[in-house]
Amino acid sequence: MSLSALQTAFEIYLTGDSALPSNELLEQIRGSTALSALEGLQIYHNAYRSRLLAVLREDFPALLHWIGNESFEQLALAYMAAWPPRHFSIRWLGEKLPEFIGSYVEEPQLSPMRELAELEWAFTLAFDAQDVEALSAEIMSSLSAEDWIALQVALVPSANWLQMQYNTLDLWKAAKADAPLPATTRLPNDQSCLVWRHDLVCRYRSLQPDEATALRLFASGESFASLCESLRTPHGDHAPTQAAIWMRQWISDGLLVRL
Repeated sequence: MSLSALQTAFEIYLTGDSALPSNELLEQIRGSTALSALEGLQIYHNAYRSRLLAVLREDFPALLHWIGNESFEQLALAYMAAWPPRHFSIRWLGEKLPEFIGSYVEEPQLSPMRELAELEWAFTLAFDAQDVEALSAEIMSSLSAEDWIALQVALVPSANWLQMQYNTLDLWKAAKADAPLPATTRLPNDQSCLVWRHDLVCRYRSLQPDEATALRLFASGESFASLCESLRTPHGDHAPTQAAIWMRQWISDGLLVRL
C-alpha cells in the first residue's frame, strides 16, 4: 500500500463510525508486545472523537449545562456525523451547530436551544475576531466641529448582532455562574443584543429598540449629522443631545471604528 493510500485509509477509519479498521489498514500497522495494532488504532479512533467532543463542550458550555452531558453528547455526535470538520483549524468545528439544531430538535425546545447556541457561537466569533483600534474619548476630543458633523463609523469586526426571542441571556448567565437555570420563557418583545470584544474581554449588551435602530443606522456609514436628523422625529429638539449620549456610550463600550 502506498503512503497516500495508507493515509487515506487511516483518515477514513479515524472519521468513520466503525470502531474496527479495515483489514487492509490493519495489515499495514505493526503492533508491539505492549499494544496490538488493533488496540493502537482504536486509541486514535476514540481520541479523535473525544477531542472533538471536548471542543464542542468548551464552545457551548451553557448549552451543555442546560441539556445535560448525555443529551449534549448525542447532539454533538449527530452533528459531527452531519457536519464533519472541514477546516484545518478546529476552532470552526461548532460553526454549523445552531443551524443543525434546527433539523435535529423539535419545538418547543428547538427555538430556545438554537438561540442559546447562536449566543455562545457569537462569543467565539468575538473572541477570535480581528483586532482594531476602536474610537476612544481621546480620539473624539481631538476632532474639530467639522469632523464631528461628517464623522462616519462602523462596528468593530468582533461585533455580532443577535435578536433574542427568549430569556436566553438569563439562561446563559445562570449557566456561567453554575446556578440553577430559570425556566425558558418567551420575551414580550424581541430584544436586540450585541456581542463584541473590547480590551481583550468579550462583552454583551441588550439595546432598547430606538438605540438599536440608531446604532444600526450610524454604523452603516451615515454621518453623525444624519444620525441627529434621523432622531429628530422621535426626540425633537433633543435629538442632538440623545445622539451624543448614545455616542458616548458606544465609544465607552469600544464598539466603533472610524471610516
